[in-house]
Amino acid sequence: MPDKEQERLATDLRATLSQLMRHLRIASSDGEFTPSQRAVLSRIETDGPATIAALARAELVRPQSMRLTVGALEERGILARSPHPTDGRQVVFSLTEEGRRLIDAVRRAKHNWLAVAIADRLTPEEQQTLTEATGLIRRLTQE
Repeated sequence: MPDKEQERLATDLRATLSQLMRHLRIASSDGEFTPSQRAVLSRIETDGPATIAALARAELVRPQSMRLTVGALEERGILARSPHPTDGRQVVFSLTEEGRRLIDAVRRAKHNWLAVAIADRLTPEEQQTLTEATGLIRRLTQE
């Protein structure tokens, strides 16, 4: 059972990481996507082309909701549809070249913001402490 100090640390860490994620979203064009759109882009980039039904199951939403999310991304030229390889009744959605370019640009902007913030705001000693803390946070997230 965690003690009061561990509870406080958990609260502070969660709040700080949330604030970091907000800064990263602001630093990139990632802010122009809804959380659902970001989840779909990430899933398709990681897992490859997918149907509306598969995306809806993976994201725990109704297919109708997923259709709207995917439709908005398709309309912007970020996703493209193609026939399902084994079931002619379905279509799969994949990233377009524009979608890949946009994801890469978002990642670069986030990385650049964070690298500049570390270089400009932290002393070398603090950067070493952050290196050690990053290792600890990595251990917390490993299953």
